[in-house]
Amino acid sequence: GWVIDFCAMSLEESALFELPFEYVNRVVRPVREKNNDRQRRERWWLFGRSNEELRTATASLNRFITTVRHAKHRLFEWMDSRVSADTALVVVARDDDTTFGVLHSHIHEIWSIRLGSAIGVGNDPRYTPTTCFETFPFPEGLTPNLPASAYADDPRALRIADAARALVEARDRWLNPPEWTDRIPEVVPGYPDRIVAKPGFEAELKKRTLTNLYNARPAWLDHLHRDLDTAVATAYGWQWPLTDDEILKRLFELNQTRSAK
Repeated sequence: GWVIDFCAMSLEESALFELPFEYVNRVVRPVREKNNDRQRRERWWLFGRSNEELRTATASLNRFITTVRHAKHRLFEWMDSRVSADTALVVVARDDDTTFGVLHSHIHEIWSIRLGSAIGVGNDPRYTPTTCFETFPFPEGLTPNLPASAYADDPRALRIADAARALVEARDRWLNPPEWTDRIPEVVPGYPDRIVAKPGFEAELKKRTLTNLYNARPAWLDHLHRDLDTAVATAYGWQWPLTDDEILKRLFELNQTRSAK
């Protein structure tokens, strides 16, 4: 889901990542050296497109929100801004827990499934920013056109943020149990530490994926999502729980009301 940011690396810096660099040198370089585009031909170890707009949008952030475009479960994760998201991910250039919490709520999930599309044999939902994100009516006063500082003291935002942090922290502990893992420095200074399995835990750690976690959906995870959903519903002024049809009805009414302004 993520790659080290090679977009601005020199050839010498890139070569420090031996295995990926060897692959690029062997497979990509012969093709790129025949490219008519001088930039791609001469700087063959760099991405063909630098995603300058995305890089600018996330430049001032320590982290940003990502979700996989095509997935069985609509999950959101934090990504360190020192690495670059690949094309399989959708990026939301926000670093506040409140925005993360709203997006990871069942309320947004239902909207994204209904307004998105499906792909593959399993008809996995496809997250399309123009239909799933840009049309989604966030709670009033917590919309992404506002800086997080605008609602930093809003009790609704604080409750969502607390629930989102609790979810992420518990999930991260399950994914990478401290007793199973070590953190070692990345080979290039300045990038996030690498998490590796302690001897004897390699096989078990490989099973600790978000997909496996959400397939099982243990009670503790369900409770944390329920807390988050309740906090987000409260921000809308709604009683929780609600049926999916009722959620969609209310969101559609909000969407139409705001579009008319």
